[in-house]
Amino acid sequence: MGLFNWISNQFIEIIEWVDSDRSTLVWRFPHNNNEIKNDAKLVVREGQVAIFVHEGQMGDVFTPGLYTLTTQNIPVLSSLKGWKYGFDSPFKCEVYFINTTQYLDMKWGTLSPITLRDQDLGIVRLRAHGIYSIKIDAERAPTFFKEIVGTDGHVTTSEIEGQLRGMLVSSFTNAVGHMKVPFLDLAGEYRKIGEICKDEMESEFEPYGVKLTKFIVQSVSLPPEVQTAIDQRASIAAVGGLNQFTQYQAAQALREGAQSGGSSGATGAMMDMAVGLSMGQMMSQNMAQMAPTLQAPQQQQAAGDSVADRLKKLKDLKEGGLIDDETFASKRDAILAEI
Repeated sequence: MGLFNWISNQFIEIIEWVDSDRSTLVWRFPHNNNEIKNDAKLVVREGQVAIFVHEGQMGDVFTPGLYTLTTQNIPVLSSLKGWKYGFDSPFKCEVYFINTTQYLDMKWGTLSPITLRDQDLGIVRLRAHGIYSIKIDAERAPTFFKEIVGTDGHVTTSEIEGQLRGMLVSSFTNAVGHMKVPFLDLAGEYRKIGEICKDEMESEFEPYGVKLTKFIVQSVSLPPEVQTAIDQRASIAAVGGLNQFTQYQAAQALREGAQSGGSSGATGAMMDMAVGLSMGQMMSQNMAQMAPTLQAPQQQQAAGDSVADRLKKLKDLKEGGLIDDETFASKRDAILAEI
């Protein structure tokens, strides 16, 4: 390398940043101890802000545009370096580019369940998740630089996501707790909850120079065991009551057993059905004792006993070899049709 080329490489003539990573918030221009040449070009693209830093002190801030660096457009830096009458020689300075575009579809969610009081279900533990979007406020870029960046030459969204997510979950918990909406009606309030959280968190993000541009609640869920109980409750209501639901489950088990395993499968299914019917009858009897009248529950119990006894006798006949498979199937379907 010739002497002229070596000297040329010691001076920075063009300062710019082309972002190839959508997760970068701040990027420091790599000066490699090189000096910035007088009349060097600074390129600040749309969605960027450039900040000059000299010996730890923040200097001039540049918005999008093409600049030729002279004393006139870097007055703060000129003051810091003591240039009273302009400068002719190269100088050393750190240049940070801050990305001010939106960061979309960032994830938030509850790391542990949120315990709330629900007017329908009592004490519940909720989990929730969704997405949000942020951007660095171009006008408050110096604030973001002071509060977040420091001397870090490469700041990504992953470095601040933890803190932002904690603030968002806290706001969500506060909003849901004050709204007192039952869980079964919560899905219709997702948009309203998102708007409340966004309005509340804007003031929390502002001191960092960050804007919360979107907050969306995608789902709120209960523990699996509670959700299963709700599904069973809905199934009981759909078929008309607990006794009918028990009989329906027993009939389903019998049919599935007959289709899957011949005599042994059918026998096991009938035994399961008999146990189910017995449990249903016991529960019906207990509820009948608490009811003002006994007539209707007692009639349901007698009918249940009759079906169970007849199916048991039919099973005994088949196992004893007194009837064949075809007769057993025919009689079984006839008894079940009476339910």
